[in-house]
Amino acid sequence: MAEQLKRLATGIDGLDALLKGGLVAGASYIVQGHPGAGKTILANQLACNHVRDGGRVLVATLLSESHERLFQYLSTLTFFDPSLVGDSIQFVSAFDTLEQEGLDAVVRLLRQEIGRQQASLLIVDGLLNARSRAETSLDTKKFVSELQGHAAFAGCTVLLLTSARLEEGSPEHTMVDGVLELSEQLVGSVAVRHVQLCKTRGSGALSGRHECLISEAGLQVFPRLESLYGHPSQAGPQVLGKVTTGVAELDALLGGGLAEGSTTLLMGPSGVGKTSLGIAFLTAADASAPGLHFGFYETPARLRVKAAALGYDLAGREHCEVLQLSWQPTTEGLLDQVGARLLEQVRALDAKRVVIDSLGAFGRLALEPARLNAFFRALTGELRARGVTALLSWEMRDIFGAEITAPAPDLSGIVDNLVLLRFAELDAQLHRVLSIVKVRDSDHDPALQALRLGPGGITLRRAFDGASGVLSGTATTPGDR
Repeated sequence: MAEQLKRLATGIDGLDALLKGGLVAGASYIVQGHPGAGKTILANQLACNHVRDGGRVLVATLLSESHERLFQYLSTLTFFDPSLVGDSIQFVSAFDTLEQEGLDAVVRLLRQEIGRQQASLLIVDGLLNARSRAETSLDTKKFVSELQGHAAFAGCTVLLLTSARLEEGSPEHTMVDGVLELSEQLVGSVAVRHVQLCKTRGSGALSGRHECLISEAGLQVFPRLESLYGHPSQAGPQVLGKVTTGVAELDALLGGGLAEGSTTLLMGPSGVGKTSLGIAFLTAADASAPGLHFGFYETPARLRVKAAALGYDLAGREHCEVLQLSWQPTTEGLLDQVGARLLEQVRALDAKRVVIDSLGAFGRLALEPARLNAFFRALTGELRARGVTALLSWEMRDIFGAEITAPAPDLSGIVDNLVLLRFAELDAQLHRVLSIVKVRDSDHDPALQALRLGPGGITLRRAFDGASGVLSGTATTPGDR
């Protein structure tokens, strides 16, 4: 059995997930990124969290900036507690020592302070200054090596911060156990932050770039969903029953309902009834199968009004705490941030019925549209593993027409069931049409159904027999031809 290395948790949930539990205790890491990328925030957030876990921290600065100015900036962040400074977190300036006496003197100073503070975490801010003070690359290697050696002897983990983007073959890169890079990318007029683990010696980690942001709470990291859930977190239910859609006629078409733990995609234009079908599905939520509506366009208040007009009581389900209505504005958020928020709400509620309205909003949040297929695979796979029966909606662009576009390539292969909703004009009347296109591993009735919405709820009836071209939007009967 492989030996598990002791970890030093950063206390930053997403970052600890990337690091498979945290930094390796006693190892050394470089945190690199341009000025303003968030290196100092990350380091001090880690320091405060480490102290709250019982550790002791030494922060050494090789910069000319005063500590008072640093504390002024940190005081705007909720993780920072000034009462920790001077006791559990000790700040020492090594700038003058570096300028006047050189790298060897800095090593002696930090060795002395590590022992005096009994530090279990050492943060050195300003590695670039140390590098510029070194006469040769060998001097840089010697500085990092001696610092690592003294820290390791004391059982201390080391974090070296630098504003330079060091190359893989640089002396610093070759000496340390890990490299974390913080960066910022301008996408249109929006600046998006990323974190990447460029090197993790002797430790598994989630590779690639991951989105992050800086708020009053400090640094928040959102691992790419497809890397975090490349393998679902649990096995999922082994025996699958049937669950009701909330519409008796639709259950009959599906042979008794939806398979438990399945994913169903409702595709259709705006106003055709996708949200209404989602509401009906959630009215069957109960204590054994709580429901979650995760929507982007309808606020909870509007959903309650819409449900009441159909004769459904969402507010009563909410009062019984078996239903949660969650609204996500489409004007903000990162793709993986919103995905993580959805899964956290599923976990907190232990939801077994989930409506996501709609997938198109995820597409608007994606900086790299090519990622969507992998993202949806990971999301639906994890929902399935948690025993969630999910109803997803996708708004088609054209109200009429035979063309069908999907939100991501191969999406039909990801979902278990595919339901198509269209408007059709026949005999000078506009009709809502429902067609079951696909049901995985189960028989179903493919006949076109007329869908009606009214105070009594949703009803379906077989219609359009003998008509052709219904799904194109303009139906014709034999007498018309």
